Amino acid sequence: MTDDRYRVLMTCGVFEPGFRGGGPVRSLAQMLDTMSDRIDAILVTSDRDHGTSTAYPGLSGRWVDRDRTRIFYLNPWAPWHWLRLWRELRDIPFDLLYVNSFFSPWFTLVPILAMRLHLLRSGRLLIAPRGELSPGALSLKATKKRTFLRAWRPVLGRSGVRWHASTSEEAAEIRSVYPWADVEISLDQVALPLDPLDPLPTMSDVRLAYIGRISAKKNLDLTLAALHHVSAPVTFDIYGPIEDRAYWARCRALIDGVGAHIVVRYRGELAPDRVRATFAGYDAFVFPTRGENFGHVIAESLSASCPVICTDRTPWNDVLNAGGGRVLPAMGSDELGAELDRIAAMTPAQRLRARERAGAAYRRWRAGIANPNVLDQIREGSTVR
Repeated sequence: MTDDRYRVLMTCGVFEPGFRGGGPVRSLAQMLDTMSDRIDAILVTSDRDHGTSTAYPGLSGRWVDRDRTRIFYLNPWAPWHWLRLWRELRDIPFDLLYVNSFFSPWFTLVPILAMRLHLLRSGRLLIAPRGELSPGALSLKATKKRTFLRAWRPVLGRSGVRWHASTSEEAAEIRSVYPWADVEISLDQVALPLDPLDPLPTMSDVRLAYIGRISAKKNLDLTLAALHHVSAPVTFDIYGPIEDRAYWARCRALIDGVGAHIVVRYRGELAPDRVRATFAGYDAFVFPTRGENFGHVIAESLSASCPVICTDRTPWNDVLNAGGGRVLPAMGSDELGAELDRIAAMTPAQRLRARERAGAAYRRWRAGIANPNVLDQIREGSTVR
């Protein structure tokens, strides 16, 4: 590193070559690809993908150069990894520590405490909670999270702490927890094309999809319960890593109870480069999430001209209401079942028109977004100050 650069230490629980962490992995990769050449970045991440026990081949405990970013792949249970990492970082005067997650013990709590104890030298702290402070996310393991939020107030209430929100809605969620929070609003970095995929020919049978992590926050079980209220034939395909085995067992019980006219299939995990092409083969993406700070997968679905059926707990309400799909504020199984029945009753021509409208809504959104790099925003703000 040279003395005239802005030095950033970034931490996250999952990064390339992993992909099971979802949209944040791609957003961070795009952030690193688009930051200005005035920034020097070091990224510390896990040596394995989310929810797996096997390290990436040849990466554990190693430093790797990714263009202008140095990456260390850490096994948190290996003391010699921590020692090697600290020896490398202890003498670097970082301008910014940027943690991606709020509740991660290894990649958020440890670096923040190291900074407060002066084991790391950093002038400022930027926290990206990545939707973890949404009401839906906080409702899961609520008592444990409330205790944690109270305990960390003295640590996070000091000067030099800022928060990264992807939208104004997420900024409001952060301030509802910590009213004094200094929030920087910057849309997640996206590497999606300007133009959507053309809709594929519509099949006679209605095909619905879910693509995402299988966890309680994503609320897949609500879709499965809603299918019990659908009277027309439907095929529903599920893609994604099984993050919570107990939760998946509940989902399996719901699958076993659907009528004979409903086909539900688990299709395994998808590599990121297959997501858009997969969405293009479906009539709708059903995503009753409990909350998203951005919702990269929603953008991917729309970019494949696949309408999205979603809760109102994402920043996509205006885009979906403008043709991208449907927003259901009251998302119970009855309401969602009625919506799925409505889609099932559509003719192939009507479903094709809905997919064309979804692609058009995506094109308007993509053409209108400003997508500055948050690292450069923070750097420029520091220069002004």
